[in-house]
Amino acid sequence: MLTRYSSDHLRFLYNRLKDKLWVKPLWMCICSILAVFIAKTADHVDIGLYILPISLKSIIALLEIMSSSMLVIATFSVGSMVSAYASASTSATPRSFSVVVSDDVSKNALSRFIGSFIFSIVALTAINNDFFDVTGLLVLFVLTCLVFALVILTFIRWVDRLARLGRIGNTVDRIEEVAMKSLLHLRNNPTRCGAPCVDTGQGEPVVATSVGYVQHLDLSRLQHWAEEHSSVVVLAVLPGAFVAPGTVLASVIHQKQQSDDFDYRAVLAIFQIGADRLFDDDPRFGLVVLSEIAGKALSPAVNDPGSAIKVIGSLVRLFVSWSEPVPEQDEHSSRYDRVQVPEITIDEMFDDAFTAIARDGAGCVEVANQLQKALSALSMVGDEGMKQAAKRHSELALKRCKLAMNLEEDWQQVEKSSLTQ
Repeated sequence: MLTRYSSDHLRFLYNRLKDKLWVKPLWMCICSILAVFIAKTADHVDIGLYILPISLKSIIALLEIMSSSMLVIATFSVGSMVSAYASASTSATPRSFSVVVSDDVSKNALSRFIGSFIFSIVALTAINNDFFDVTGLLVLFVLTCLVFALVILTFIRWVDRLARLGRIGNTVDRIEEVAMKSLLHLRNNPTRCGAPCVDTGQGEPVVATSVGYVQHLDLSRLQHWAEEHSSVVVLAVLPGAFVAPGTVLASVIHQKQQSDDFDYRAVLAIFQIGADRLFDDDPRFGLVVLSEIAGKALSPAVNDPGSAIKVIGSLVRLFVSWSEPVPEQDEHSSRYDRVQVPEITIDEMFDDAFTAIARDGAGCVEVANQLQKALSALSMVGDEGMKQAAKRHSELALKRCKLAMNLEEDWQQVEKSSLTQ
């Protein structure tokens, strides 16, 4: 019998917790308070060595400098991060906010600044109440120096990251990174450890009762439920699908006679539905966000074809990685044999990635030319399905260019780069 909660579901919950901005600062605050009490434990340990006496004034001076400056730096950090997040949403797309806000360097910097502030306040309070003996003061002095050095190194690294945070180039790179991770995870296991979808149009339907996007499916719980009820569950939607009341989420095929009043609420509860799409289990969302960034860069208000060309390069890298040979599957690759999972198609992925760019960049010769070169490159990676999808989009993009371009020479230049030649 499989466990009710799989490692994949735990990963989903961990990622949701990691996305919260307050988690790391809270953890660092707890660690800073524990560090002060760790210094106190040294007073009860006989280390048998000569203890160098430390002046209280030197420790207090360091702690006062830290306490007076760290709160100011932390406040400055929050303001700079908020400005960077706003810049990312404005210059790129609001859908990139969740990726930018999850920047580990910025989170670590803010956490260490706040943690060092809490450390200095707690340490000063303990010293003023004669909490430490000679050994404890020595350990506290060492810890204070280490915290001070850590803050300086963190600040230097954070300033370098802050110069890039929120810039459109950095945002594109971050989204490509998370999209690549999700894409490779799905490429290595197209059915998400379930069985291939072979039964269609049969069984009792399970319909949605709320409006939103499917964010996650815990196939382990679904497999457990199917085993208990001697059934096969055929999924009709995947993470990223928009659903509304009445939308069929799955079909349940019973292998034994069931009562007429069978309750499917347990199956419905397994579908995590929210207001927004997430990158974790939805590689198509990464393609959509990259396409949105390119579309916004090509708008008359922005007029930045270079950013659109950068996005096209990112999309080519993603699809080339998708077409690479799949690693050998282990024995657990299809462990959910009672859950049939449909696979996403290369045509759907190409529609997400290139339709908006071809439409918005139809009148821009450099973007249209780069798009045709990208599609030509993808047609030669050796995947027949990708070759057909690239050819179809090349023809559609060429038609759009012919309608949008005023100069015949521009259209002829794009046509030379197309797959029709």
